[in-house]
Amino acid sequence: MGTISIIPAADESALAMYAEGLAGVDTPADESDGPWFLRYDDGNRIMLELARWCADVLPGDDSLVERCVGPTLDVGCGPGRLAAAVRRRELPVLGLDISPEAVRIARGRGALVVQGSVFDELPAEGTWTFVLLADGNVGIGGDPARLLRRCAEVMAADGQLLVELDPPGTPSFAGPVWIETATGRRSDSFPWAHLSLDGVEPVAAVAGLTVAECWTDSGRWFASLRK
Repeated sequence: MGTISIIPAADESALAMYAEGLAGVDTPADESDGPWFLRYDDGNRIMLELARWCADVLPGDDSLVERCVGPTLDVGCGPGRLAAAVRRRELPVLGLDISPEAVRIARGRGALVVQGSVFDELPAEGTWTFVLLADGNVGIGGDPARLLRRCAEVMAADGQLLVELDPPGTPSFAGPVWIETATGRRSDSFPWAHLSLDGVEPVAAVAGLTVAECWTDSGRWFASLRK
């Protein structure tokens, strides 16, 4: 008999807790409810790097941004760090995120962003030369093959999907997760996934994509996928 996963009852929605975490990035530690974690049903957890995602630039960002030399869609753009960086290069770029708070922050730093899901109908479908999935966003929806297939649909025929991945040798994961604070508050669960560099090729193939390039920069791992 397989193991039965028991997910604890939620205190509040994941989107609401994520918004609170983003809004409180600059709040002193002794006045906040953080740190914030992503909790898995096996008991493991990882810290959500909210302050890191809200930074103006991170080591390794340049290797992504410099590859974006045409119209770019930043899927799961969060606070808009990469979308703003591409826009500073005077290139057409659109950020996309389901979080109203993330969209507010991103717009405040000059990024052009719409609120919504990548699985909804999107502006300029089929014409984006570059699509970004950074900061772990390959996990969106809990099914990387489905996500990559959807990104291929919105991408131009000669486009590139630039994906940030877990380091080689990291186990893949797909399943329910939830946000949890150091004080024990928790959100409702949502599907999420992890995909490593050495696991991307077969998943890309299912999505009708091939791995054109892999690289590492500042301890981060990336791949470029093409139709």
